[in-house]
Amino acid sequence: MTVSPIDRRAIPAGASVTNWTARDGWVLRCFAWPASGAPRGSILFQGGRGDVFEKYLESFAHWQERGWTITSFDWRGQGGSGRLTDAGNCGHIDDFAHYIADFRDFVSEWMAATPPPHIIMGHSMGGHLVLRGLVEGVARPDAAVLIAPMLGLKGPFGAALGERLARFLGGVGNSARPAWKSNERPYTTTTRESLLTHDTDRYQDELFWQQANPGNVTGPPSWKWVIEAFRSTRELRTNPALKRMDVPVLALIAEHDGLVDGKAALAQVGKLPDARIVRFGKESAHEILREADKVRNRAIGEIDLFLEARARRG
Repeated sequence: MTVSPIDRRAIPAGASVTNWTARDGWVLRCFAWPASGAPRGSILFQGGRGDVFEKYLESFAHWQERGWTITSFDWRGQGGSGRLTDAGNCGHIDDFAHYIADFRDFVSEWMAATPPPHIIMGHSMGGHLVLRGLVEGVARPDAAVLIAPMLGLKGPFGAALGERLARFLGGVGNSARPAWKSNERPYTTTTRESLLTHDTDRYQDELFWQQANPGNVTGPPSWKWVIEAFRSTRELRTNPALKRMDVPVLALIAEHDGLVDGKAALAQVGKLPDARIVRFGKESAHEILREADKVRNRAIGEIDLFLEARARRG
C-alpha cells in the first residue's frame, strides 16, 4: 500500500472548488488552495486531456506545505467544465485556440491575484498548451514545468500520415463524434492503467473520483479534438518563436511513454534557450507524478530543486 501524507480522496481543508467564467460566458471548474502562513509563491497546475484536478491532490499537498499557493482548473469541455458536444462524455474542442484563450485570460487574473513568483506547470495536453501559450506570449511566468508534455501524438503512422488519416476519417460525418469507443489509445490491447502508471493505488484514486463525480468523467476524444491536436502540435513544432521563448523550463519526459511522443518532446524542448530535461526510462509510464514512489519522488525532487534555483522570491 502506498503511504500518502494526505487523503488523496478528499478535497483538503482550506482548499476550495469554485467556478470561473470565461469571456464568452463558459464556466470552468477551478481549484484554489492558499499557502499556510507567508507564501513562497504561486503555482498554476494544468492537467491533461480528460484530467480533473483531484488526480493531483497529493502533489498539490507537497507544494502547499512548502508555502506555495496552488491553483488549477479543468480545461473547457472536460472534467467539471462542461461538454462541447452532445455525444455523452466525449472530450471535444473545435480549435485548441479556445484552450489558449481561456489560459490567457485565467493566467492574467491569477497572476494579478496571487503572490509571486509565479510558476505554471502542465501535464500532457496541459504541457502542450502551457508551452504553446508561452511561445505565443499569452503568459509570462517566472518559470514553467512540463510533465510528459504532449508535443507529439503517439501512433503507428507518424505525425504527418497520422494527421492526414485523422482528417480523412474525422471528415466523414459529424467530427464531434467520439473517435473511438474506449481506452486512452485505440487499436491496442494495452490496459489503460499500464499506459498511465505502475502504481495501482494511485490509479485507483482516479477511479474513486470518477465514481464520486460521474458527471466529471471525460471519455474518448472527438475526431475534431484529434485533428486539432495534430494541427496544434505541428504548428508549435514549426513555430520559429520556440527558439526565442526564454522562460526557464524544466521538462520531465518519459522516454517509453505509451500515450505521447517522448522523442518529439525531447526535440522541441531541446530547442528552448533555457531548459533542463530530466529523462525517465521504462520505470515510468505517462503520469510521472502519479507513478510508483521511486519515480514520483525523483520527479518531485527535480521540480523542487528547479523551483529553488529558478523561482526565487523578489
